[in-house]
Amino acid sequence: MAYVDSGINLIEEAEKEYSHIYKRIDEIAYYNQKKVLEAFRKNRIAERHLKGSSGYGYGDIGRDSLCHVYADVFKTEAALVSPLIANGTHALTIGLFALLRSGEALYSVTGEPYDTLMGVINGESGSLKEYGIGYYQSDLNGSGGFKFDEIIDTINTHSEIKVVYVTRSRGYTSRKALKVTDLGALIAYVKERVDRKLYFVVDNCYGEFTQENEPSEFGADLTIGSLIKNIGGGLAPTGGYLVGTVEAVEKAAFRLTAPGLGNEVGSYMYGYQNYYEGLFLAPHIVANALKGSVLIGAVMKKCGYHPIPEPEEEMNDIIRSIVFNDENDLIKFIQTIQKYSPIDSDVLPEPWDMPGYNEKVIMAAGSFVGGASIELSADAPIKPPYIAYVQGGLTYEHVKIALEGILSELKK
Repeated sequence: MAYVDSGINLIEEAEKEYSHIYKRIDEIAYYNQKKVLEAFRKNRIAERHLKGSSGYGYGDIGRDSLCHVYADVFKTEAALVSPLIANGTHALTIGLFALLRSGEALYSVTGEPYDTLMGVINGESGSLKEYGIGYYQSDLNGSGGFKFDEIIDTINTHSEIKVVYVTRSRGYTSRKALKVTDLGALIAYVKERVDRKLYFVVDNCYGEFTQENEPSEFGADLTIGSLIKNIGGGLAPTGGYLVGTVEAVEKAAFRLTAPGLGNEVGSYMYGYQNYYEGLFLAPHIVANALKGSVLIGAVMKKCGYHPIPEPEEEMNDIIRSIVFNDENDLIKFIQTIQKYSPIDSDVLPEPWDMPGYNEKVIMAAGSFVGGASIELSADAPIKPPYIAYVQGGLTYEHVKIALEGILSELKK
C-alpha cells in the first residue's frame, strides 16, 4: 500500500496546485449554462410545462417542449427525451434497433462497448445477432486515437455496415475518454471517403457538459445518453435521451413506442419539473464533479497511486480511474466512498456477480437516485490491475469530505 501523508495537507496542496484547472472548468460551465438558459428562453418554458399527463399522453406539452429544449441544447434537428427509457443501455438499444435491419451490421470503432451493451449486440435472446445483424470492431491505436485507415478499409470491405458506433467514455478500460473534436474529425474523414449512407451513433454517457461542444454538433446522427448521469443534474429520477437528425430520432421514437405513434404518445403523470430543473442545474453539477475528480486524481497521485487521466490533463468525461494494483486497497477505497455517502452510509459493499458483467463487481452508490453516477459513486471489476472507476459528486465539498475519509482509511 502506498504511503499516505496527512490528508488535509495533501488536499490543500492539490487545490493550490490545480487552481488553474478549476478556472477552466468554471469557464466551460459558464458557457454551457448560457446555452441551456437560451434553450429555456427560446422555448418559453413556463410552469405549465412542468406538469404531467396521464393516459395516452396526446398533447403532453411538458414532454414535447422538453424534447425541443434538448434539441436546442445539443444543436440538433430533433430530440427524444423520455422517463419511459429505463437507462442508458435501453436508450442505446432503442437507437441501434431503430437504425439497423437484418443483413446489416454495426461497427464499433472504439473497441468493445460497455459490458452491458455486449448482451444487446450478441446475447442469447433478443439481441442484434438474433435478428440477423452483424458486428465488427476496431480497437483504438496505442495512443488512444482512431485507426483511420483500418476503419475505411473495414467499411469498404463490408458493405453491410450501416452504423458506425463510438463510445465516448472508457467503460472498464484504462483508455482516456475521447475528445469531441476527435469524434468530429473521424466523422468528417469517413464521410469524405465512403460514398454510401452510414449512420454515426455516439454513446455520450458521462460526457455531457464536460466540454463546450457535444458530438451532435460534429455530424453524429444520434447522440445518446442517460438522464441519471450528467445531463439530469442529479434530479432526474430515471430516463434517457436520443438527439440527432429528424430521420434518426423519428425512427427511434417509433422503436420506443410503436410505428406511426412515435413521440406523439407516452404519458408521465408525475410531472417534468425534475427533468427541466435537473437540466438547468447540470452545467454547474458537472463542474462540481469535474473539480472533485481533479482533486481525487491529484491527491491519489501524491499518495503513490496512478490516476487516469492525469490530474493536469483535459477531462472529456466525469470518470477518474485509480490504479491500485492491490485488491484490498481497491475494496477499501470503494467501501469508504459508500461510508461517506448521504444514503446507505452504513452499508458495506462487497464484490458480487452483477448481471451483465464478466467478473465480480464492487460498487459504492449511496445516492438519492439509485445508481445515479452524477452523484459521487465508484465501482470496479475485481481483476488485476485493480482499477477503481470514480465518478460524480453533486457538490465539491462532498467529494472533499469523502476524500479525507479515504486518506484516513488508507493510512490505517
